[in-house]
Amino acid sequence: MSMRMVLWGVLVAVVSVLAFLLLDPILAAFVAILLVTGAVVAVLARDWDRHSTYEERELARSIKRAEKWERNKDVRARDRARWEAHQARQADRTEG
Repeated sequence: MSMRMVLWGVLVAVVSVLAFLLLDPILAAFVAILLVTGAVVAVLARDWDRHSTYEERELARSIKRAEKWERNKDVRARDRARWEAHQARQADRTEG
């Protein structure tokens, strides 16, 4: 946690305490709720723009798909051979 965030947290706490000391409890609760909500939203939104782009995600997906395709080439070849043998048997039945 950065020093800046700690300072903001302390500021929210101090203002909330002052609100309860100086204002009606209902108004102070309103102020405290607004401050805490704002602080939480600020903390959660501090890195909202630090994410990968669509192109970067798609590149990573395409690399994964290519690796999987390469890993499964033997299985595909075996399935193709079985399919061709099946098609040949079917052709023999219809001709025969």
